[in-house]
Amino acid sequence: MDNESQWKNRIDLDYVKALLLVLLSTPSPTGYTLQVMAKVAAEAERLGYAFELTSKGMGIITVPGEREETLGLTGHVDTLGAMVRSLKSNGTLRFTALGGYAMNTIEGEYCLVHTRDGREISGTILNTHPSVHVYADAREQKRDEVNMEVRLDAEVTSKQGIAELGIRVGDFISFDPRPVFTDKGWIKSRHLDDKAGVASLFGLLELLQREGLTPKRTLKICITTYEEVGHGASYLPPDISELLAVDMGAIGDDLSCTEKDVSICAKDSSGPYDYEMTSTLIRLAEREKLDFAVDIYPSYGSDASAALRGGSNIKAALIGPGVHASHGMERTHAQALVNTITLLAAYVME
Repeated sequence: MDNESQWKNRIDLDYVKALLLVLLSTPSPTGYTLQVMAKVAAEAERLGYAFELTSKGMGIITVPGEREETLGLTGHVDTLGAMVRSLKSNGTLRFTALGGYAMNTIEGEYCLVHTRDGREISGTILNTHPSVHVYADAREQKRDEVNMEVRLDAEVTSKQGIAELGIRVGDFISFDPRPVFTDKGWIKSRHLDDKAGVASLFGLLELLQREGLTPKRTLKICITTYEEVGHGASYLPPDISELLAVDMGAIGDDLSCTEKDVSICAKDSSGPYDYEMTSTLIRLAEREKLDFAVDIYPSYGSDASAALRGGSNIKAALIGPGVHASHGMERTHAQALVNTITLLAAYVME
């Protein structure tokens, strides 16, 4: 592919956005991902690719390549969420966080409690002193787990009433993502970390399938389910010798990434990524004339980090669409998805 614009022009952005909306609308707090993984499996198989599920719950999509050497790609469908910690005597729930977010980012958010017998009970996440008309410290009260609770949409005023709804300790709680796709290309939602990355991987798969393309190396696309708690890709198929993680690019402080860029991360909390891989990604981004940024994320870890810490003997690198306000009410732009998919296509066909 000598024409530097050909990859970008051949991406089906409507497909990517439609799949992203499906993923965003499917609750999948880390550890509670069977429903979303079933949709991932169905879409992979619809495109004609082999799909398998590991004992841990990771999905592996295999794309045969020209060579036997295997390149791994990862993205995670697990998201931030919560779990019921205790039933409170006033009929509300105390919860514990799943993933690393600031409590103020979920205050006032609608949520669903997923019971073990399949029921869903809606509610709202509030601090325990939620009204300025009643509590003198409503504005100053520290937002931490002990001061937060779920107000259930049910007539319950006791522990017994909660239990009668089928709710028990250990039930998962998902947050309303509130996805919005504007006509200017902005994409606003919770959980773009990393459902925007997974949608980008499927944008690559759809391109390969539609045009009958064979990547240079066999691809194993690993869709992980425990990334938000640090061990998503701690296991990898042993034939993977090189891993490219696709996860959100952070924005702010001294970082150069924007919501329209594909981010290339040179170093995160696990240390520097592979020199040769990162250099190749930069070269390809320049060749394709992409909007991209090379940044360092000191407070960040990825599936590639987990794989390296898990002892995998691999080279590893990290890219992804720029996402503002990560672990909060996030925003990216359709152009970041296009730039990410273009870089993926250039890399796997190189």
